[in-house]
Amino acid sequence: MKPKVLLRIAAIFILLHTIGHTMGALTWTEPPTPKVGTVIIGMQTEHFDFMGRSVTLAAFFNGYGISMILVLLFAALQLWLLSNIFSKPMMVLMSIFLAGLAIVEFIYFFPLPAILTGVAAVCTGFSVALHKQKSI
Repeated sequence: MKPKVLLRIAAIFILLHTIGHTMGALTWTEPPTPKVGTVIIGMQTEHFDFMGRSVTLAAFFNGYGISMILVLLFAALQLWLLSNIFSKPMMVLMSIFLAGLAIVEFIYFFPLPAILTGVAAVCTGFSVALHKQKSI
C-alpha cells in the first residue's frame, strides 16, 4: 500500500473521531442518570477564582472539548494535506503524537476514540516505514 493511501486512511479515522467528539462535546450536559445530572449542575453553578477570573468546571470542560475538536480537525487536515507532500519528520512526529493521544484516550476515556486514534497512529507509522523502504 502506498504511504499516501495510509495517511488518507489515518485522516479519515481522525475525522471520524472528530465527528464523534463533537457530538459528545455538544451533548455532555444531557445526564444519563440523576446522579450525573447533579454533578453536571454542580459543575455549571459552582464558581471559583482562577487566575483572576471567576470560572466553573463546566466552562473548563467546554473549553477543553472545543479545543480538542480543533486539535483533531487540524490533525485530520494535516494528515490529508501532507499525504501529497510526504515529510518524514512531520509524519514521525504525527505518529508519535497520535500514539500518545491514543494512550491517553485509552487510560482516561473509553475504547472507541482510543481505537480510532490508534489505527491512525499505526497507519501513519506504516506510511513512514513504507516511504523509507521506497527511498532505499
